[in-house]
Amino acid sequence: MAYNEIVPLGALREGFIHDGRRASFGSFMKGIHRGREQSGPAALTLMTTAPKPGQPSPYDDVIDLEGGSILYHYRAGSGDQPDNRALRAARECEVPLIYFWGIDPGQYQVVAPVFVTDDDPAGAMVMLEVGLPHKDVQGEGIVSSEDARRYRLTQVAQRYHQARFRRDVLRAYRERCAVCSLREPQLVQASHIIRDTDPRGIAAVVNGIALCAIHHLAYDRNLMGIDPDKVVHIGRQLLDDQDGPMLREGLQGFHGARILQPTRPDERPDPDRLAVRFAEFEAVA
Repeated sequence: MAYNEIVPLGALREGFIHDGRRASFGSFMKGIHRGREQSGPAALTLMTTAPKPGQPSPYDDVIDLEGGSILYHYRAGSGDQPDNRALRAARECEVPLIYFWGIDPGQYQVVAPVFVTDDDPAGAMVMLEVGLPHKDVQGEGIVSSEDARRYRLTQVAQRYHQARFRRDVLRAYRERCAVCSLREPQLVQASHIIRDTDPRGIAAVVNGIALCAIHHLAYDRNLMGIDPDKVVHIGRQLLDDQDGPMLREGLQGFHGARILQPTRPDERPDPDRLAVRFAEFEAVA
């Protein structure tokens, strides 16, 4: 994907081309958008903006993994204003919408399609349910089965947490590979020390290391290890191989080197997690 699950506001402001004309995703100054180009009354996009640092969120929208739904609030003010009417019309027309979920100021995760399936005027909110990529019309309504909805929403939440993990890890390492110092944003990734499939593999900076694509893959395949003292170890099978300058300079040359670390002590790799992962590397290498 072009933006690694996180789409910047600038890209969204470019809109999209429809029938040869550029259409808008919204002004991003308000959460509910119905385009001028639309013939129907329903909204096209919804947005929840990430709160600014140190400030509360203006709308307390909630993702309910257990219920498989998203609670989305009306625009503040009269429930009968045009934006709120467009939100309710989306339910009446059973049309899909695009939901932009803010994970950081100016950064959004795209959730689509979503459908408005319930309306609570007294609570000034609606219920959104995440549909499948292709509308399921096999007798189960506009958003497919309950299990499918819950599964899709769980996927959305996982991508959200992974997107935040990547953002936080790369920020802590100043977008540099901890092994080779490469700073190309499209090639630097957030690697888990303990994999996220493990209960100890939390999506926190202390369980992450910024690595370029080749060092990330080598780390994941236990061809490279990092010990609790933050020293790089290259697996014996690679150290004994002779396969040109890429292997020699890109991997073998870093054997015994120390990784770069975040400036803040509380963001540096957790030695206990490094020890667990290094033991796995040693068992293989």
